[in-house]
Amino acid sequence: MVLTPSTMVELGTPAPDFCLPDPSGREWALSDVVGEGGLLVAFICNHCPFVIHLRHGLAEFARDYQARGLGVVGINANDVATHPADSPERMAEEVERVGYTFPYLFDESQEVAKAYGAACTPDFFLYDGDGRLVYRGQFDGSRPNSGVRVTGEDLRAAADAVLEGRAPPAAQTASIGCNIKWKPGNEPL
Repeated sequence: MVLTPSTMVELGTPAPDFCLPDPSGREWALSDVVGEGGLLVAFICNHCPFVIHLRHGLAEFARDYQARGLGVVGINANDVATHPADSPERMAEEVERVGYTFPYLFDESQEVAKAYGAACTPDFFLYDGDGRLVYRGQFDGSRPNSGVRVTGEDLRAAADAVLEGRAPPAAQTASIGCNIKWKPGNEPL
């Protein structure tokens, strides 16, 4: 595991389009997952201890905010040749185990992760109703074995602001986690 922070993509950047499959093979485009109030794109995987630490909090966040009009999508871009625990079959198991209510998509080519500027798992990108990036940062200040309870307070504050028509907090702390497991030669420059 290589501890990696978010790249902190420039705010105001538009959400890149995509078309990715879920574990059953259904294709999902950006337009299929965006909500009337905006969209959270979460780069996650199954095996990363940082994702495992907050996965139930993420599932709860999704249930709460999807009900309020925020679209949520999870994307796994890891190389499954080196990390078979992140395969689409295992993704389907993770959806059932954790209770994700959002599409959990597989970015086999890793092009979508590169387009978003994703660097780690978990890596969160929150877009407003106009499809502009308004938050990129941590779920909250909790980390594995930190003794700090998972609350999602940073992401919740940003999502509340977006859904209420306010600007999210200007001070945003990078997410930190395992690096995306890039295929050889596929690492972003």
